[in-house]
Amino acid sequence: MFDCFNRKINYLRISVTDRCNLRCTYCMPAEGVKMLARKDILSFDEILEVVDYGVKNGITKVRITGGEPLVRKGIVSLISQIALYKEIEDLAMTTNAILLPEFADDLVKAGLQRVNISLDTLNEENFNKTTRIGDLNAVLRGIEVAKKAGLNPIKLNCVIKKSSDSSDAQTVAKFAKKNAFEVRFIPEMNLGKGEFGIVEGGDGGNCSICNRLRLTANGQLKPCLFNDLSYNIRQLGVQQAYNNALGNKPLTGQKNKTGNFYNIGG
Repeated sequence: MFDCFNRKINYLRISVTDRCNLRCTYCMPAEGVKMLARKDILSFDEILEVVDYGVKNGITKVRITGGEPLVRKGIVSLISQIALYKEIEDLAMTTNAILLPEFADDLVKAGLQRVNISLDTLNEENFNKTTRIGDLNAVLRGIEVAKKAGLNPIKLNCVIKKSSDSSDAQTVAKFAKKNAFEVRFIPEMNLGKGEFGIVEGGDGGNCSICNRLRLTANGQLKPCLFNDLSYNIRQLGVQQAYNNALGNKPLTGQKNKTGNFYNIGG
């Protein structure tokens, strides 16, 4: 499928929950946020309907996000059902890794191929400041278990404030090299102000080659992270939501004053 600027769209990011077991400073306020009501969150059947239409029209890459996707009850079952689509060449998940010791083996058996793991620092004090309630050792255990389970490649998502030359970022880079992981340096972004940049080690933020759509946990199909446009699959139906998202996908990101990272999926 192609958007209105003839960019090939083959990547669908699916947020399965707005809930998270961390409170990262760049994602949500310290006091937390009002969570979606259960009735507003898409069922797995609704998510699979979006996947089915997408795959039949050219989606070959799917990434499951949150919030923290591993807090969604039944997540392994959803992965197993998505993995049945042989057209999907890349089935991945973004996670903070805390729950991977519990889920990694089952996720691999279900068909998950790889994970992107959020890791901004290996300094315990800095990690605590960033995540507010996180346990760095729990994340490291999750990474170790993911590697043993066969999730490959493991990509580390490292958010940077100014430069990937910072001591925190370079320590993560050395850790990645030592363990044969990949690292992606992600500029800290601000949706409301329209502050975003190209990811080092990835293609996120490069609008000219953007190939993705995003599905939020409450059914909004979004053509762009840095834009307020969204099309609700319950109100419009899956096909019309896709048509609207493709037909109105902006050439470049601007500002998003109605969404947040925790409920869009980044």
